[in-house]
Amino acid sequence: MPNTELHGIAALEHLGVIRATGEDAVKFLHGQLTQDLALLPVGQARLAALCSPKGRMLASFVLVKHSQEEVWLVCSRDLLAPTLKRLSMFVMRAKARLVDASTELRVYGLLGSAQIAHPAGASAAPWSAVAVDSAHAVQLYPAGDTGRQLWVGPAELAPPQGTPVSAQDWACSEVASGVATVSAPLVELFVPQMLNYESIGGVSFKKGCYPGQEVVARSQFRGTLKRRTYLARSSAPLQAAQELYAAGDLEQPVGVVVQAASLPDGAVLALLCLQISADMGSLCTQEKPDLKISVLELPYALLEDI
Repeated sequence: MPNTELHGIAALEHLGVIRATGEDAVKFLHGQLTQDLALLPVGQARLAALCSPKGRMLASFVLVKHSQEEVWLVCSRDLLAPTLKRLSMFVMRAKARLVDASTELRVYGLLGSAQIAHPAGASAAPWSAVAVDSAHAVQLYPAGDTGRQLWVGPAELAPPQGTPVSAQDWACSEVASGVATVSAPLVELFVPQMLNYESIGGVSFKKGCYPGQEVVARSQFRGTLKRRTYLARSSAPLQAAQELYAAGDLEQPVGVVVQAASLPDGAVLALLCLQISADMGSLCTQEKPDLKISVLELPYALLEDI
């Protein structure tokens, strides 16, 4: 596991921001994403996904409702351009405008004591947010004992003070939190539940239709889900979208690497999407059949009604 005593701030250059503005911006995104933006209070945040009509994830976001007519969508920078293009295709006559705001809005990760304190009596649960001038600090799932926040704000606004933390340390904390971010190699590999999104607040089952909604709902309520994401430790490097096998059968993959980050001791912490029926004690890659992968306990409970 990563250093649970880590404190500081990391510039997250691997993330970008799409800004949606206009009278219909909230309504438009409500009809495109897995999350309920209509009921989301201004100043609050949520995890969400954009899916294909087949329910496969095209991108994931931490979204912030900056105002009734402005939403910020933080996503993997390598998916920002195609995601922006796809969303813009469906705006049509809606009074909404989507732009790449990655230059105007900066993203930082805050760890431990560098986090922004929540007001007395306010919730500090994951996806709750604290307004800081014209910026927002979104509470993320923790990495072990280390609290984590995502700070999103105008580039001209000074970021929070704190000891600089490396991008690698942040990557380890992200994996340790158990919350996956969809990047380019992972496009259309998963329905949201395969990444445990229904268990960590990334899917609303009470809202209306969105692309892929029927498939996502069927996976939830008809017991059709056969894969889940697990936290694991590997003795050698792993890459996103790399296939995983059971040691006794290198022909049929039993899973895929979602995210991985190197630990100071040389090992690798990873999120793996695996068949629920897979032998968790004999995982390997085709290239390294003697690879040692240990599945660890997730830092949150999975919903069991699937």
